[in-house]
Amino acid sequence: MKVIYFDTETTGLDCSNCKIIELAMLTVENGKIVDRYDEFINVGKPLSPNIISLTGITNEMLRNEGIEEKTAAFDLKKRLTKDTLMIAHNCQFDLLFVYHLLERHFHEEAYDIVSNVNWIDTVTVLKDRKDYPHKLIDAVHHYEIEEVNFHRAIDDTKALRDVAIALRDERDDLGEYVNIFRYNPKYGVSGVRF
Repeated sequence: MKVIYFDTETTGLDCSNCKIIELAMLTVENGKIVDRYDEFINVGKPLSPNIISLTGITNEMLRNEGIEEKTAAFDLKKRLTKDTLMIAHNCQFDLLFVYHLLERHFHEEAYDIVSNVNWIDTVTVLKDRKDYPHKLIDAVHHYEIEEVNFHRAIDDTKALRDVAIALRDERDDLGEYVNIFRYNPKYGVSGVRF
C-alpha cells in the first residue's frame, strides 16, 4: 500500500480565496520512504507579514525557488492515485486547499481525484485518545517525538509520520479512522464535504 504523509502551507485560512505556497508529500511503500516532495509554489502575489512570520517563507523564496501552480497541480494529480492512503493533520484544511488547486487546473477531474484516495486525519485520532490541545506540536510532545521546524510543510510531514507511527503503536486501530473527519462543533465544517 502507498501511504503519503501530506502537508501544505498557505497564504491564509480561506481555501476559496487563498492558495498553497508550500506543498510537501512524504511517500512510503512497504515501510520505506520512496519519495520526498517539497516545493514552494509561486502564487504571484506578496505574502502577508503574518504568513511570513508564521512559516518563515518569504516572497523572495517563492519568486526564486517556487514552481508554477499548474506544475504543482500536475504533481498532485500524478501522486493521488486510486487506493493511495493520504495522512494529514487537520485533514479537512489540507484537503480543501488541494481540491481548490486541482479544481483550478483540472476542473472536470478534481472531485474524482480527491475522492479516489483514502484519508486519515490524525487530529480525529488524537481527539479520541488525548485531551485538548490537538495541534501537531502537542502530539509531538505527547508522544515524546523529536521536534521539527513547525509550519514548514516538509518538516511537518516528517513529524506527522512519527506521530502516525506512535498512534499505530499505541493502538492498532487506525483503519477505523479512514475517511472519518471530526470537527469542532463551535465552527462546523467549511467548504466541500467529502
